[in-house]
Amino acid sequence: MGLTYRDSGVDIEEADRFVRLITPMAKSTFRPEVLSDIGSFNALFKLDLKRYRQPVLVSGTDGVGTKLKIAFMLNKHDTVGIDLVAMCVNDILTCGAEPLFFLDYIATGKLSSDKAVDIIKGIAEGCREAGCSLIGGETAEMPGFYQEGEYDLCGFAVGVVEQDEIITGRDIKKGDLIIGISSNGLHSNGYSLVRHIITRRELSLSQYLNEIGMSLGEELLRPTRIYVRAFRALKESAITVKGMAHITGGGITGNLPRIFPDDVFAVIYKDSWPVPFIFRFLQRLGEVPEDEMFRTFNMGIGYIIIVPEGQAEGAIGILRKAGYTAYQIGIIEKGNKGVSYV
Repeated sequence: MGLTYRDSGVDIEEADRFVRLITPMAKSTFRPEVLSDIGSFNALFKLDLKRYRQPVLVSGTDGVGTKLKIAFMLNKHDTVGIDLVAMCVNDILTCGAEPLFFLDYIATGKLSSDKAVDIIKGIAEGCREAGCSLIGGETAEMPGFYQEGEYDLCGFAVGVVEQDEIITGRDIKKGDLIIGISSNGLHSNGYSLVRHIITRRELSLSQYLNEIGMSLGEELLRPTRIYVRAFRALKESAITVKGMAHITGGGITGNLPRIFPDDVFAVIYKDSWPVPFIFRFLQRLGEVPEDEMFRTFNMGIGYIIIVPEGQAEGAIGILRKAGYTAYQIGIIEKGNKGVSYV
């Protein structure tokens, strides 16, 4: 008998089974604008032009990074999909865009439908939280390309914003106030350093951390927080949002200045928010310098919003009602673009 595709390591029947299993999950995220079904060659989304005057489409793509290694070590795959959605939609949100739809790409050496279904569960949960539709994706089975049991993820998000409502940060000026919204831990950045600390100190992911009431592994797999509802709550209020930044790799230092005009910088008050235990735990065990921590991790602030002087207290109250903990963490000053900690 001649060779088959399965003999080379690609199982088409398993791929078909996977599509059947995930179709109900994806459909649970569908907005009314979705016109196509799962399994087509493409995905169709009809923009409701009655809702918009000058719609501008906004796109973004990202992955989960080496946080996936923690998922492999724990054999737990139902949260990294939330990370994938969050990393994409939080980025497009920074200009004021409403997330519309999402596509995923899963690449692996040998497809395990049960494992991949767990990944899609997380992606669907993230899409529901963000209010967008999971309308398509691609699963690539590539024997010999990945280590056994491992995979990689990429995500692609598309949103929409009115052209005259795009938030660029160009009007940020001296005296504006900086609101930091709490993160959900490490989110999806800095994990190469995290794993280096774990290996160097021979830490066990099953080690229980009394300070946070869970194991180290559970803490490291906390999914990235999605901030769509936070912005929506502010948009529906009288708060003026002048700029927003998603705090990812590079921390506040590397991300916040990306939205600034050239003639302003941020003064950040280090003691204005509580730094979660996991950051100090890693800093101590890894003997990581303070400035390196702030340059690598979010340090407890996952998203930043700039508002005019006098609106910080109102914004923090609105965010609290929407389920987000927020702090006034700094102020905008005149000078060369950057961040100064005090």
